[in-house]
Amino acid sequence: MFDPVIAPSGTLLGLLQRGRGDGTLHALAAPRADALAALDRCVTGDPRQDWQAENRSLYYARLYLDLHGGLQGVEAHLFDAEDVLDAEESRTGLALAVLGHLASYGRQDALLLLRRYAATGANWAWALDELALRDDDAGLRALAGPVLARFPAGPEGDAELAATVRDAFEPRPWRLWADDPRPTVGARVRAAREQGSFDRWQRQMRPSGPRPGWSVQAVFDWADEALARGSTLHVPAARCLTAVAGPEDRPALLEAARGGPDGARCAALHHLAEARDPAVLDLIALAADTGAALVAETAVAAFERMCGEDAVDRARRWVHRSDALGASAAKVLACRGETSDATLVLHALRQAVRLDGPDAEALYALVDGVGRLGVACAAPVLRHVYRETSSSQLRGRAARALAATDPSFPTGFAVECLWDCEETTREIAARYAETGDVRVADRLRRLAADPAEEDEVQTAVRSRIGPDLPAL
Repeated sequence: MFDPVIAPSGTLLGLLQRGRGDGTLHALAAPRADALAALDRCVTGDPRQDWQAENRSLYYARLYLDLHGGLQGVEAHLFDAEDVLDAEESRTGLALAVLGHLASYGRQDALLLLRRYAATGANWAWALDELALRDDDAGLRALAGPVLARFPAGPEGDAELAATVRDAFEPRPWRLWADDPRPTVGARVRAAREQGSFDRWQRQMRPSGPRPGWSVQAVFDWADEALARGSTLHVPAARCLTAVAGPEDRPALLEAARGGPDGARCAALHHLAEARDPAVLDLIALAADTGAALVAETAVAAFERMCGEDAVDRARRWVHRSDALGASAAKVLACRGETSDATLVLHALRQAVRLDGPDAEALYALVDGVGRLGVACAAPVLRHVYRETSSSQLRGRAARALAATDPSFPTGFAVECLWDCEETTREIAARYAETGDVRVADRLRRLAADPAEEDEVQTAVRSRIGPDLPAL
């Protein structure tokens, strides 16, 4: 999937692409045609940094409802000729998820589009999963023929069908089809389910990797052989070392971590960090300075996993480094440092924004850190991250940090967060938003009554019922 082009945060399109609550509020105040054009553009050109982790579908579905928007743009996107050429889930997944939510809200046109796409579209399995949660039995039974026709009769088609049934996210359609009296449907699906269960059992029974009785050197050899084949197995190899290594093996482990082959070196570094060996911090610094890229990366990752006070002390010394180990040290202080480390974490946060922008990967831990440490003077940079980042998850972390550091949060960003695309951000807003704003009271009531809203959000809303908010 190509990185999406994100419009400036001050534009309607930019707000909607980011999933900000202000996007909904601005769209409802904008000319309807402009708002729907921007909404269609978001749904048909997924704007998320990480489409598998960030939420947008419920956010966009609610906006279609509020705008009484038609689905012609979504339909054109789903059934475009490109669907035949590009079968990646990321091209149509967001549109299908939006249709699923709209079907839950009673939009018959969305349900019909899902049925049609499940019968003919490239990403049919996703559409079928959406229908499994929302369609009636008759609608699902009608799809048995078109779906099974995708798997031609014969050993190859039957094997592909068995794998599809085995890995199906929602099993309801396949259970319905297994009861179909037609032999070309019911018997075939039952056979596929049985084969899938057998395949799963075989995978569970098939041994792989190290066996009991392996030596430390055998584990090192396994990691090196895997790396030579292009696989990185140092993490499972490190777990194997935990099982097979004894005190007498420490010299071999230290030697491998100091300068062994890359696979063995990575496994040894990871194992020694997990064991909190007193020599591992010096070995991590050596690997970061002199090791190959994979070794240096493994050393940094191993250091970030260490949680002892010795690692925190070393982080205070390394935080001034300008390499990956220095950035890792800042993360360690953000996660496990003390109040006295607040200045170091704030400096790292400002530097990360200045050098790498509001979407830098390092910001996740640093934003959490200034919030955890209650760094009040971090509020300006947190507001900047909140406004400018294209990641809805990072914006949610910034909102949580602002709730802990910015006295203006309840009357400011918390209000728009009630319309945010991420449920965790809406939950924060429900706990903090000042109910003196008439928009807040109305929005809290709507969230409490919306069956599509997450339980955690509704629990937070109901916690406000009482002196702050009249009964719903």
